[in-house]
Amino acid sequence: MNERSCLIIGCLAMFAAVAAGAFGAHALKSALTPDLLAVWHTAVQYQAWHALALLAVGLLMAPDASPLTARIRALRAAAWLFLIGIVIFSGSLYLLALTGERRLGAVTPLGGVAFLAGWLAFAWAALRTKRIGVRDDLPESRL
Repeated sequence: MNERSCLIIGCLAMFAAVAAGAFGAHALKSALTPDLLAVWHTAVQYQAWHALALLAVGLLMAPDASPLTARIRALRAAAWLFLIGIVIFSGSLYLLALTGERRLGAVTPLGGVAFLAGWLAFAWAALRTKRIGVRDDLPESRL
């Protein structure tokens, strides 16, 4: 995943999280039991956090000119893992909330593992970063 797609997917995931949050607060409030509404809220919350993580990863990818560095590979892995986590973790919880099918909860931890692995890959990328937020194309006086 490159920085552009990471930023676009992060924006769309955030848009979907806001829409799902509003849908849960208004349309589902009277349709779901309180425990299923809480499940829906958990899905929205984790989706939003990891959409923001995708945005951060995309922003950190952008200044690096070499797409094959260990840092960029780690950032790309983090982006994919965050996206997979959103789909599996939040997606399974959305379906659980809407259908009440408790067996869907069995796949939810796989999304959680993807989130955790994404954060580890993101941390690895940070370890591989010598200077954060410094742009080489600006004179020192403008930094």
